[in-house]
Formats: sequence, C-alpha cells, structure tokens
Amino acid sequence: MNRNYSDFEATELFCPKCRKAVPVRKRLLLILPQGEKYDYSCAYCGTSVGDKLVKEADNFRLTVN
Repeated sequence: MNRNYSDFEATELFCPKCRKAVPVRKRLLLILPQGEKYDYSCAYCGTSVGDKLVKEADNFRLTVN
C-alpha cells in the first residue's frame, strides 16, 4: 500500500476562548527520546489548543560533555 502522506501540519484549530476556528502557531516544547513535542496555540489570544508528538527516535543522539 502506498502512503502519500506521512505527516500533517495544523493550520487552524478550534479555540475554546475565541469560540471559533483560528490560525495557530506551532512551538517546540520538549525534545524527548521518543521524539519532539510541539504545542499549537491560538494566534489571537495565545490559548493552547493542541499538541503533537513527532516521533523520530532514530535521529536522537545524547551528547554528554
């Protein structure tokens, strides 16, 4: 089976404070061994409206100095 889409990016999500679908800003929250965690926030009021975990464990390297 051919997979055409491997990952989606949100451009608009529902904001409970603005009570409508709004443009969102994506911000990196954490870098974890299982992947990178992003937060989506409302472009108007800044309320967090969702999050996403991008799993790319094969690219993770731990460097200790």
